[in-house]
Amino acid sequence: MPGAGRIVRYGDVELATEAFGDETAPATLLMMGATASMLWWPDAFCEALAGSGSYVIRYDNRDTGRSTTGAPGAPAYTIDDMADDAVAILDAYGVEAAHLVGMSLGGMIAQLAALKHPSRVVTLTAISSARFDEDDPDLPPMDPALLEHFVYSATLDWRDRQAVVEFCVQSFRISAGRDADFDEARARTLAQSEYDRAINPQSAFNHSMLGGGESWAGRLGEISVPLLVIHGRKDPILSFDHARRLADVVPGARLMSLDAAGHELNPRDWDRIVAGIAALRQDAVRQGGSG
Repeated sequence: MPGAGRIVRYGDVELATEAFGDETAPATLLMMGATASMLWWPDAFCEALAGSGSYVIRYDNRDTGRSTTGAPGAPAYTIDDMADDAVAILDAYGVEAAHLVGMSLGGMIAQLAALKHPSRVVTLTAISSARFDEDDPDLPPMDPALLEHFVYSATLDWRDRQAVVEFCVQSFRISAGRDADFDEARARTLAQSEYDRAINPQSAFNHSMLGGGESWAGRLGEISVPLLVIHGRKDPILSFDHARRLADVVPGARLMSLDAAGHELNPRDWDRIVAGIAALRQDAVRQGGSG
């Protein structure tokens, strides 16, 4: 069932949030990736994570869902601002420090949050993500099929719900990987919900134009909180090599591979993911963290 909703307001920004579980338990903030709202953290996943002993908060990034949305084509914010959004949510919920779990771009935002606001972060988990400061041409490139597919977004009629849903379903299919056991019905339901809930579905693509983070580049080794890197070995967007590079740069980082996964949060992997996050949280408590 959906979590308890709340709009967080700070400055001229509004962020739609929902929470699951016991608010007295250690807090986990879920941070989703580019173009994706909080719906990409499914209710059942949030409930499972809450059931492992955490108060789980998810939210819509700017330009997605019910959060502040600007015109398509030019984001008026940076990835640094999105890291500050996470802290504003913690402030609104009265959370001193939280376990950050970010997927894809969300994992990069979480890295910045851990660097900019170290006292607010207990542990960090990056799923299907990469170093926020790396653009190495020697790393395997994104699947050309996805790049070719995204060319259509420029001519897509964003008022046509069916066309946009079909476009998104195909995006999900490619992201899951060429050998994926793809659940089209699940993907279609998510795409429809995303479209119906968004203030402006096209604005989510502003995430592809984000800048920022330059002043923190090369400083990932300064992250002192426990880091868990979770990554699919068949990820067609950010190859598994990105996961290795992220884990290598942060002392003591753990790396969990999902052998059958692409760039996705597949239900078959939820048990392992939840268990990994819970173990990281519990180890932090034993080592003197705040929960």
